[in-house]
Amino acid sequence: MKVTIDNYLDNHFIHRSNWLRAAVLGANDGIISISSLAIGIAAASTTKEPIILGTVAGLVAGALSMAAGEYVSVSSQTDTEKADIEREIKELREMPEEELAILAQIYERRGLKKETAMQVAIELTEKDALAAHVRDELGITEMSQANPIQAAIASGASFTVGGVLPLLAILLLPIDGLVYWLYGFTIIFLVVLGVISAKTGGSVIRKAVTRIVIWGTLAMGLTALVGYFFGVNVA
Repeated sequence: MKVTIDNYLDNHFIHRSNWLRAAVLGANDGIISISSLAIGIAAASTTKEPIILGTVAGLVAGALSMAAGEYVSVSSQTDTEKADIEREIKELREMPEEELAILAQIYERRGLKKETAMQVAIELTEKDALAAHVRDELGITEMSQANPIQAAIASGASFTVGGVLPLLAILLLPIDGLVYWLYGFTIIFLVVLGVISAKTGGSVIRKAVTRIVIWGTLAMGLTALVGYFFGVNVA
């Protein structure tokens, strides 16, 4: 099989970083948020109905909030990138020599000799000046650019999937000891998520699992304390 630069780059995990970040964040938030909410209510409740109602409401609100937040965040990033590109177009039109010198200095700082850096800058400018400056001066690449709609869908959908897991546990488990059951199952869910995200992103499994479990445990523990502290019975 002939190896090309496109095939070679496609094998790197960094190409998955944008959608993987949104998906892992959404699923992790869904699992922890819904579990923590359920544990907090269960700590002050003697029946399942308030727990189910609270978790369903939290699931719907959380999924919509995650999707909207991700869309707004990524859209803001995209707007900033577009503004910088427009500014770069103007600078290339009004002061091409200064922009060429800036590009050469960038390559020189990266380790090229002064003459080589200038030659590289000249050749890249002749091919596509804007692309060279966007990539090497602004640091904007195809890999770093995120799609707002794609990020919103990935975040909202993954939050829903993550939040459904503790909701299913609530529906199937008895009310007695539900707080402890939820904690146990949530840790399992988080471990599975950590393994999946590590394998998908090519990172160390133990590190990913440890990180996600520690923060999940802290979130659930603090929420449970809130329920016990206020000691309000929800019938």
